[in-house]
Order: sequence, then structure tokens, then C-alpha cells
Amino acid sequence: MFCLLGLLFAGDRGFSTPDARIAAAVENTLGGNEFLLRLLVLPTEPYVLLPALVLLAIACAVRRHWTGLALTAAAPSIAVMLSSWVLKPWFGRYYDDHLAYPSGHTVSLVTTLAVVVLLVRAARTALLVALAGLVLTAGAGIGMIGLHYHYATDVAGGAGLSVAVVPVVAALVTTAARYWRPARARSAGSPPAGTSSGTRPGASPR
Repeated sequence: MFCLLGLLFAGDRGFSTPDARIAAAVENTLGGNEFLLRLLVLPTEPYVLLPALVLLAIACAVRRHWTGLALTAAAPSIAVMLSSWVLKPWFGRYYDDHLAYPSGHTVSLVTTLAVVVLLVRAARTALLVALAGLVLTAGAGIGMIGLHYHYATDVAGGAGLSVAVVPVVAALVTTAARYWRPARARSAGSPPAGTSSGTRPGASPR
């Protein structure tokens, strides 16, 4: 979906009709309140998300949840690099003088939230995190539109990219863990060289 949306606006340098209407609504309601707009964007900032990811990684390490740790480290990095280094230059959509689609702020936030949702074991807690994530993402989108960082469709594209990348990375990490664990088990259970399984090595001659 995010690719289709990106292709629709590839090379564009102006507001689409939906973007213009949403931007006008934000301007009419919050246009003069820069403090609130910046507060809404705050959850997307690196100095907020990076400490949150570090804490999440530490929690996974303490619980010896190595696939969770790998997911926490890999998914946000892959999503942000894919957005910044591949998709933005490829789609070439500009807002003023900067590449805008998909929104990197949105990718960072939604990817982090999606990782948390996957790592939470209780279904009710995961649902609450997902609902809170929707509120945070909507608020951040309003803030970025009001501060003239992005079009609304940039925010939608960033969210779509994130929810596509995280499950794929999770599947890859889980598959890699399944192959690694049997190999480690075989290595740990192998008898010493020169002996058969279940027998003790003979005494060496003097």
C-alpha cells in the first residue's frame, strides 16, 4: 500500500487535494500554537525513541529473549535506512526543499511501537499499546503537518512502511533462531573427539 501511495505522488512538489484539505484543517485549529505542535511531534524525535529502544533491548537481554533483542535492534534500523536511503530518493517527492515521502519521523515512531506490540505477550496489553500508538501517530502527524514538515500522505506512507517491515524482520529473526538453536544443541551434545556417544575416553599411555 505504501508503495502504491508513493507511486501516486512520485516526483510531486505540491499538495494533493486530500493533503491540502487536511493541512487547512490543522492550520485552522492549531496553526498558531507552535508549542503544542512541537509537543505532538516529540515522540518521533531520536532523543526520545533511542533511549526507549535501549531500555527495550535491556529488558529483552535480562529475560534472555534473544529473538526479541534482535528484533529491537534490527527492525527500526532497517526501516529507517530503507526509508531514508532507498525510498525517499526513489519516489522523489519534495516538501519545499527536502525529500518527504515516506515520513522518516513516522517510520521511527511506528516501527518502535510495532516492535513493542509484537514483544508484549498479553493480548490485552498489546491492544492497549496499539491503540496508544494510533493516538501518538495521529498526533505526531498533525504536528508535522502544522510545522510544515510533511504532507498527510507522507505520514500515511511512513506508517504503512513500518507495519510492512516489522513483521518481515520478525519472521526472518524467528527463522534464523530456529536454525541456530538446533545447531547449538548438536554442538553442545557432541561427544569428545575420538570417543563414541555415551563412552568415556580411554586413559592416555604414559
